[in-house]
Amino acid sequence: MLLTTELPATPFTRADVPRLLGLAPPRLPELLAERRIRRVLRNVYVRSDVPDTIECRAAAAALVVTRGAVFVDRTAAWLHGVDVFDYRELEVLPPLECVVLRDRSRIERPECVGGERDLAPYDLMTINGLRVTTPLRTALDLGCILRRPDGLAALDMFMRLHGVTREDLERSLPRYRRRRGVVRLRSLVPLADPLAESPRESHTRLAVLDADLPAPTLQHWVVHEGVELFRLDLAWPKSRVALEYDGADWHETPEQRAADEWRRTWLREHGWTVIVVRRGQLCIQGRQGWLAELAAALRLA
Repeated sequence: MLLTTELPATPFTRADVPRLLGLAPPRLPELLAERRIRRVLRNVYVRSDVPDTIECRAAAAALVVTRGAVFVDRTAAWLHGVDVFDYRELEVLPPLECVVLRDRSRIERPECVGGERDLAPYDLMTINGLRVTTPLRTALDLGCILRRPDGLAALDMFMRLHGVTREDLERSLPRYRRRRGVVRLRSLVPLADPLAESPRESHTRLAVLDADLPAPTLQHWVVHEGVELFRLDLAWPKSRVALEYDGADWHETPEQRAADEWRRTWLREHGWTVIVVRRGQLCIQGRQGWLAELAAALRLA
């Protein structure tokens, strides 16, 4: 039996298994079930204890593309450290999105989808030897192709992580004239904000703005007797109204729920209205209740 430390510390493909591990490819499900390796991309694996870094992702992607490929859209975002995959796709990873420049031979591999695309030299950069669209170009492309909530989240994340500014986005909009999805992109650019810290925050903010309610202040600190006590994701400080999203990552354990309840009790005792949005309440039907509650709180204030 192979020791975990004998497994490759760099990404490898299914075809590499006999050479690197001395095993037949059918043994891969065993190693996955034992959590000794993990899937990085379709048909690409790495040892489980290897950190999920941009370098690791780039090395994995390099194994399944041909020379001249350019990574675009969601794959480019992933290589930039911005994850816009659907939750279900984290288990069954989608093919890589990569294209070739116009008049080049298309990529014909099951791990890749794409075609040809017109890209200027300033649209391209290199990450660990891979050609990728720049953060600005990737953000704009995603604003066209993703649903509005996910498109806004992508713009927010690229602004926060890569310093893309609203001015950068606005300056590039004329290039997208007549492109499919450009109307959606134009509507999102004025709303993008680097202070948003999670996709769900972006989704919640968009629901508020689409309901024609006042724009919230992001990451507002509540100060009491000169001390910063709590930071609120979405707040209307003058009205003393706070809106919080309870997500799976930060609000699931008993300790986290107790801390949330203590903070919200303190805020309510000190004159704040706290409205909580839970999982499943961002769909069209689910949002009506908390949006009505928010509208009432703002009008009362």
